Amino acid sequence: MKLKLKDIADLVGGIVYGNPDEVISNISKIEESQKGDLTFLYLPAYEKYLSTTHATAVLIKPELKRTREDINYIEVKNPNHALQKIIITYLTPEIETKGIDKTAQIDETAIIGINSNIGKNVVIERGVKVGDNSTILHNSVIMRNTSIGENCLIYPNVSIREDSSIGNRVIIHSGTVIGSDGFGYIPNEKGEYTKVPQIGNVVLEDDVELGSNVSIDRAAFGSTRIKRGAKIDNLVQIAHNVIIGEDTAIASQCGIAGSSKIGKNVILAGQVGIAGHLEIVDKIVITAQSGVSKSLLKSGQYRGTPADDFMTELKNEVHVRNLPSYAKSIKNLEEKIAFLEDKISELMKKENI
Repeated sequence: MKLKLKDIADLVGGIVYGNPDEVISNISKIEESQKGDLTFLYLPAYEKYLSTTHATAVLIKPELKRTREDINYIEVKNPNHALQKIIITYLTPEIETKGIDKTAQIDETAIIGINSNIGKNVVIERGVKVGDNSTILHNSVIMRNTSIGENCLIYPNVSIREDSSIGNRVIIHSGTVIGSDGFGYIPNEKGEYTKVPQIGNVVLEDDVELGSNVSIDRAAFGSTRIKRGAKIDNLVQIAHNVIIGEDTAIASQCGIAGSSKIGKNVILAGQVGIAGHLEIVDKIVITAQSGVSKSLLKSGQYRGTPADDFMTELKNEVHVRNLPSYAKSIKNLEEKIAFLEDKISELMKKENI
C-alpha cells in the first residue's frame, strides 16, 4: 500500500490539512501508529492519543481541533466510515487459490461454475451446484444436492450438509457447520430417547456472512432460513426451523432455540439466549447476556433476564444494586416503628385505654 494523502482524500470526500503528497504505507490504531501510518480518531475516549501519536496522518471530524502542526489531517464527516472505505478499496485480501486443485474430490454429477476455485482436499458430492466466481477453500465438505450461488467465499474446514441452499455473495468462515441435525428426540416412559430424523434443510439467502464455528441446524421439516444480508458472528447456535430476518446482526455466543422467528434489522449482542417458538419483531436491540423467555412484539431496546424494556430493566438493576442500602433503611424503619409502638403501648397503659 503506497497512497498519497490527496488520493485518499478524493476517495473518502475529505479535506487535507498538511502535505497532500505525503505517502501512506499502512493503517494502524492511533495509540500504535508510526511514521508512514494513517490512523483515525472517531471516539472521544481516544482523543488523548492525538498528542502522542507518531502517525503521518489522522482522519478526524470537522469539529475536532487540529492541535499539532507536525502531522497531517484528513477532515471527513465520519472517520470510521472513511477508514472502512479505504480498507475495502485498497486492502481487501486476495484469495491465492486459483482453479481446481488436483486433490479435490468432485463427483462427476456436480456442476462447477465458471471461474470458480476449489482448494486442496475439498469434497463435493453428487448433485452439488457451485455458481460462477465462487471459492471453496481447503478441507471443506459440500454434501449431496447442495446449491451454492455466485461469488461466494467458503473458508477452510467448513461442512455443508445435504440439500442446503446457499445464495449469492455468501461468506462462511472456518469451522462452521450448515445443516447439522436439529435437536429432535422423543423420550419413552423410561426417559430413553429415540432420535427423530430431521428431513428439512437450511437456506442462506444472498449476502449472508457467517463467522467461525457457527452451527445452523437443518429443519425438522421445511427450512431453517437466514434471510438476505444477515450477519452472524462466531460461536452462534441456531436451532431447527429458526428464521432470521433481513439485515439482522447477531454477535458471538448467542443461542436461538427451535422455531423462533427473528425480524429484520434486529441486533442481538453477545451471549443473548432466546427460548423456542418465540417471535422477535423488526428493529429490536437486545443487549449482552440477556435471556428472552417471551415474544417481543414492540420495536425498541431490551435487556436483562428475563429481557424487558431497556429503561425498565435499567431501573430494576439500579434497585438491585441498592438492595443493601434498602435493607439497612428497612431495618432502621422497623426499629423506629417498634420504638413508637412501645411508647404508644406505655401511653395507653397510663391512660387506661
